[in-house]
Amino acid sequence: MDRASQVSGTGDFNVVFIGAGNIMFGSDEGPWNHSFRFEHKLGPRLKVVALIDPAIERATAVLQKKCETFVRSAYENTRVYKTLEDFVRNMNKNQMPRAVIVGSPPMFRGTLQPGRDIESQILKYFPGVAMFIEKPAATGPASEIPEAFAVAKKINESGTICSVGYMLRYLKAVQMMKQIIEENNLTVMATIARYACAYEAIAKPDWWDKSKSAGPIVEQGTHFCDLSRYFGGEVDMDTVNAHSLEWDEHAGQLSKMQIDESKIAPENRIPRVTAATWKYENGAVGSFTHLVALQGQNYSCELEVYADGYQLKLVNPYVQPVLYIRRPGSDLEEMHTFPDDDPFFSEISVLIDNIEDIEEDPDTAQILSSFEDACKTYELTWAIQLAAERNRKLKKDKQAAAAATVSA
Repeated sequence: MDRASQVSGTGDFNVVFIGAGNIMFGSDEGPWNHSFRFEHKLGPRLKVVALIDPAIERATAVLQKKCETFVRSAYENTRVYKTLEDFVRNMNKNQMPRAVIVGSPPMFRGTLQPGRDIESQILKYFPGVAMFIEKPAATGPASEIPEAFAVAKKINESGTICSVGYMLRYLKAVQMMKQIIEENNLTVMATIARYACAYEAIAKPDWWDKSKSAGPIVEQGTHFCDLSRYFGGEVDMDTVNAHSLEWDEHAGQLSKMQIDESKIAPENRIPRVTAATWKYENGAVGSFTHLVALQGQNYSCELEVYADGYQLKLVNPYVQPVLYIRRPGSDLEEMHTFPDDDPFFSEISVLIDNIEDIEEDPDTAQILSSFEDACKTYELTWAIQLAAERNRKLKKDKQAAAAATVSA
């Protein structure tokens, strides 16, 4: 990123940030920090005209920190508002944004319902203005999935540039995998994904509460479900099956949780392991295992993609991606590393380039995740969670029936 050239456009580039939390301004929990990437992409052109967040004090505090740094010019005139409507009522023509960046919690977006319809509000107040939406599309109940697709339809029909933050698609390792598949005219046979999080480092109570986060598959495993789809294609949702290890089973006892799970209703406590399988529409097979199992700080994540004669294995994509390739005619694995690759910067850079319409640059990349595509990943994550819950209920019903027979 430090060697990236600034975009070739000129003049101020007005941006509205929605959300003043970790996604937008960073934290110790991970590399998420959209403001940092915008600062490096646009340099002194960046002007954040508004920061929208109901938590006015928090928003004001993060702006103050920014104004104490070398990027002061981007934030010294930023105004804080509780809602987008407040900004619209008070804005002048010089504050018209060229992009709106949505990093608010997913339970407050992705639907058509008032207060949870930020995408529709942006389309209404700023027609034609580009959007960046953090993943996942939403985290409401599964019954609201059709609403997310309705939002996607509105965005598509408006012709608005829209990118969703599935940043792992932008990894150089992932694009190298795509290139190998395309250049060799391969058909993917299977995808195998595994995501083991370091639960000891997760101290946010809402994450452990399905009623607030929608569970680890929907909220966290979504990136690997998305990468699986990116390589395997569309999923036959009727084939999705899953099983889970739950909090109340012996193997599901965790010794180093940083939150008090007794404060969470039993029915809302998250599973410790979820293992899913499915068929892609082209006949290939997919699988995903998510584990709340590791301690310490580092996660353990891998994705394997198989095609005739080929094994492509992506390891540790969040921190230091390594790609192992086994090709036809050899039993050996090639190892490729990608130092200093920042997919967060790449997705923001691509967004800006598309907004600026830099047609003279033939290497200007396409946006890799549309809102509609993100909805399909969202649908898959819910299908996995619902399948696991169905199988858990079947097991409990069977146990109850057996107990009733014994007592009789």
